[in-house]
Amino acid sequence: MPRVLVRDRLTWLTYAQLAAWAYFLYGFSPVVPLLRDEQHTSRAVASLHGVAFALGGLISGALLPPLVRRFGRAAVIWGGLLGVCVSAAGLLLSHALPATLSWAALASTAGGLVVNGVTAALADHHGPGGPAAISEANAGAAAIGVVAPLIVGSSVAAGLGWRPGIAAVVAVVVAIAAFALLTRVRLPAVQLQDSPATGRLPGRFWLVWASLLATGSVEVCLNLWVADVLRTHAHVSPAGATAAVSTLLGGMFVGRLVGSRLVARLPGAAVMLGALALSAVGFAIFWPATAPWLALTGLVVTGLGIALLYPLGMALAVQHSGGQPDLAASRTSYAVGVSFGVAPFALGSVADRVGPHLAFLLVPAFLAMSALAIVTLRNRVAAAQPALAPTLD
Repeated sequence: MPRVLVRDRLTWLTYAQLAAWAYFLYGFSPVVPLLRDEQHTSRAVASLHGVAFALGGLISGALLPPLVRRFGRAAVIWGGLLGVCVSAAGLLLSHALPATLSWAALASTAGGLVVNGVTAALADHHGPGGPAAISEANAGAAAIGVVAPLIVGSSVAAGLGWRPGIAAVVAVVVAIAAFALLTRVRLPAVQLQDSPATGRLPGRFWLVWASLLATGSVEVCLNLWVADVLRTHAHVSPAGATAAVSTLLGGMFVGRLVGSRLVARLPGAAVMLGALALSAVGFAIFWPATAPWLALTGLVVTGLGIALLYPLGMALAVQHSGGQPDLAASRTSYAVGVSFGVAPFALGSVADRVGPHLAFLLVPAFLAMSALAIVTLRNRVAAAQPALAPTLD
């Protein structure tokens, strides 16, 4: 039976909080090739911004349990948004590589607190409808992600550089805070005494963790380096390639919007495997394309596929956490952090030797890794409780 999702003001607030971080994330990702040009570095060195994001993800994963225990989930989410604003302001004023790496690390740390706090809050608040709420929240994030590269690309095309476009996130966060104050909506002050965050996570959780590691690698590689492939293989201008990342994010928006309905009706693992297959089809269209229109078509299809990989992976992680949503959310930060660090650096290093186009063949390898983990999860659930497999799935 469909799991009912009732959206109240608290739901919309958490959606907006996640969208604010998405604006920064999706706005900053396609400017890495521009930073490489600006700072006169190799692709491997430019990909250190991905390593900085990874470091931030690991730090946020370690910080989340004690911070929620001390201050509560609501304060941690708002503190994370403040950290994102500070990072955006820092990038506006910084140009040297060490400075941009430092601000990227701080932004990722703060953003990780927002993502994991919102995920746990939606899972708690909506119960059985949690997976659909998490998917829908990420659909909204993808919608904002469509806008962010367009704004940044327009800023570049106007000769202002990419920094003013990124700094606009401050206005977004101020607007969200004003909404919360005017409507008097507040997140419950859940602390870890109320939501366990200690103990051992079950084995099925770690299969989802492995899947998130692989799918995180796919998403960060696409966001960081797809603009470079469009420039070198499909002959798109630098400003056009930066803005064209919006086609990928547009596909993600549609995919998450439709997917939020699917996950309310179908087993999570089945939807995940379908999404992985669609991602592979889209990549097969994008990768060999030399005509811009065909490459962009492939990106749209790829976006439709990868749309659900992160939100559904997070929902499955919470579902298989043994009743420990905050602990599961903090541990998934490590998967996302490692993927943000290892995958783009590996792709950038290979790209320096064989070019970004051939290096992009790492993407289907990551898709296959995720599919293997989800198939194993599905089989374990079915073997453990055959009669309940459809609902546990």
